[in-house]
Amino acid sequence: MAVSRGKWIKLEQKEIGPGERSSHAIAVIGQKAYVFGGEHSPRVPVDNKLHVFDLQDLTWSVADVTGDIPPPRVGVTLSAVGNTIYVFGGRDADHTELSELYSFDTSTNEWTLLSSGDIGPDHRSYHSMIADDDHVYVFGGCGVAGRLNDLWAFGIKDHKWVKFPVPDSCRGRGGPGLAVVGGKIWVVYGFAGEEMDDVHCFDLVNGEWSQVETTGEKPTARSVFSTAAIGRYIFIYGGEVDPSDLGHMGAGRFTDEVYTLDTETKVWSRWDDVADSKEHPGPRGWCAFSAGTRDGKEGLLVYGGNSPSNDRLGDIFFFTPYLE
Repeated sequence: MAVSRGKWIKLEQKEIGPGERSSHAIAVIGQKAYVFGGEHSPRVPVDNKLHVFDLQDLTWSVADVTGDIPPPRVGVTLSAVGNTIYVFGGRDADHTELSELYSFDTSTNEWTLLSSGDIGPDHRSYHSMIADDDHVYVFGGCGVAGRLNDLWAFGIKDHKWVKFPVPDSCRGRGGPGLAVVGGKIWVVYGFAGEEMDDVHCFDLVNGEWSQVETTGEKPTARSVFSTAAIGRYIFIYGGEVDPSDLGHMGAGRFTDEVYTLDTETKVWSRWDDVADSKEHPGPRGWCAFSAGTRDGKEGLLVYGGNSPSNDRLGDIFFFTPYLE
């Protein structure tokens, strides 16, 4: 099966939702997308509401939640397993890195604090998180003492954290792509004091890291881009290719391309976009993103982010790849 072209569709929101923001996160369960966290002004968390977007009727709602509700934060991550959403880390209004892991049961609308303090990964923000059927995985990010390159797994059934070996060749980084494909955790690019263009993977069976040599039409080094694993392919969209001198306070130079990495052949491909220009999200980074399914087709959902003009965005797009 070879990848060919894909199509962007702008999802026209039928009423005002959570609005413009960046450094937020989104997770998709069925035809509902759950949004948490983010900022409108740099490094100032907007709220701690759980916003819900219906991918079919394109309407917003706010979940009526109970339990251990997380405080507002930016640079946070979400992943979904079954009907449960997991939320880890981020940075609060005092610019303090956080380390709590929460779960949200979408069938009961209840938040639960699962771990905090010294249990589990160190405090961090702008890290990456992904999940399979049994675990939630956390990698890297901006820690209290610098950028991190550690990989952790949280067991869905036993509620225990496991720390994996730290890779020798993979520098600590924020905003990397993260995917679980073929029994391996893939770390793609990220910012390690400079934009990186390397790929690493951790074999969950033999417990070993390796640096992946890739070929093909390789993307420019970047960070804070959108990522989704579909089949054996890792899709990346957009991101920051030239960082701002202002750090998290300002926008750098963003890109708008879509690339895929075939995890079997290790070949990169750039996608031809068949969408009308009005349907394309354009250059951006610091978005909320998730793999999802719409109209029976798997794809990448992208919401908001930061623009080249340093304005926060509030639009929503869905990218459908054509796999042949």
